[in-house]
Amino acid sequence: MYIDWSDIIMKIKKIGVMGGTFNPIHIGHLMIAEQSRKKFNLDKVIFIPTGSPPHKDERKLANSLDRYIMTILATSNNNNFIVSDIETNRDGTSYTVDTLELLSKKYNDSELFFITGADSILDIENWRDTDRLLNICTFIAATRPGYNVDNVMDEIKKLEEKYNKKISYLTIAPIDISSTQIRKRIFKNETIKYMTPDPVINYIYNKNLYK
Repeated sequence: MYIDWSDIIMKIKKIGVMGGTFNPIHIGHLMIAEQSRKKFNLDKVIFIPTGSPPHKDERKLANSLDRYIMTILATSNNNNFIVSDIETNRDGTSYTVDTLELLSKKYNDSELFFITGADSILDIENWRDTDRLLNICTFIAATRPGYNVDNVMDEIKKLEEKYNKKISYLTIAPIDISSTQIRKRIFKNETIKYMTPDPVINYIYNKNLYK
């Protein structure tokens, strides 16, 4: 059955936005999204696979369609998760501020929360149009126990004072999984069972990705 998510989201007040290359998506991404949804009472979380990100080596990226499909496969059993092709269908370089501005205009009655890793907060002033970015949405900085929390909290405080905007903080359960690890294990013909959902694993092997 086809569901027009656009009409449904229009009625939602709190939307989480989780962007990433998802190359491939893994359990860690899903945990961050779900824990953010629960802690901040988000109605839905939109996963947005990047098209052509400005800071990634495209030679190491699966194509945008494959990453989009893998993200759908990984999230399909959670009704609170939605996948958008807003960036994979866009020509040229994808910038977060442009994507969030489009979402803000489309869902102008909703509050947007951008979910990202705490390490990104340390680099956020190197992103395009930081001021505009922080005006569009509330940032949620997610980190694992053992991360240098003091550095992150200091940076959050500086950003809040400089831009007069609230940045939220989320500590997630420790899980040592990354897309890079998964790609390396595939290349070495090692198992990736339980690192990413089974439908994603099957898709990777059927498409012979990351070999």
